[in-house]
Amino acid sequence: MEAKGLALEAIPQTVLKVITRPADFFREMPKKGGFVEPLIFMVVLGTVSGLIQAVLSLLHLSVTVGVTAALMSLVIMPVATLIGGFIGAAIAFVIWKLMGSQEDYETAYRCCAYISAVSPITTVLGVIPYLGSVLAVLIGTYYTVMASIETHKIPPKKAWTVFGIIAAVLILFSLSAQFAARRMAGETSKFRQEMMERSREIQERSEEAQKAAQKTSEEMKKQLEEMQRQQQR
Repeated sequence: MEAKGLALEAIPQTVLKVITRPADFFREMPKKGGFVEPLIFMVVLGTVSGLIQAVLSLLHLSVTVGVTAALMSLVIMPVATLIGGFIGAAIAFVIWKLMGSQEDYETAYRCCAYISAVSPITTVLGVIPYLGSVLAVLIGTYYTVMASIETHKIPPKKAWTVFGIIAAVLILFSLSAQFAARRMAGETSKFRQEMMERSREIQERSEEAQKAAQKTSEEMKKQLEEMQRQQQR
């Protein structure tokens, strides 16, 4: 790998190497070289993930559906990737430091940026209820462990133990959040259905009242006409 930077046309090859040969990639990855190249890589992958999410939304295969959700994905995903990359790298930097890494924040950021190569895959997996989020966490954990071992020189056993525990916690949180979200969605759907039924009942009663009023009016009109005929006699 060249240390001088990452051209846009090289991004697909970089993605392929990260995914298929993570140990080689993180062993050879330049630890220095600035933030621009990894930042561009991360934003490009975030944009691709946003496009995938938008398509899934339009196909009603995502949690959020519709044109509005698709447009929001195109805007939010790259921005979230840009901001979240620095925050995520800071968290990873602290964890790696506590595990004994001698590398600085820039190296941690570069690792996190290139791990985002799997984001399009995890985005697609998101369409699978529950299992998709579990697989996404496990995939992310695998590549993080590879970076820990090859770039930060963390012993494999320690890397798998620490990030395995973190993965377990993340999976529990993710599943709990999904259960809560689906339960809330079910309750919202039930409430909406009840409101529609009540609205329909109110409309039916209103129509019945109108018919009754019209019938009463017609009867009164007939009675008035009958009284007028009697008076004429």
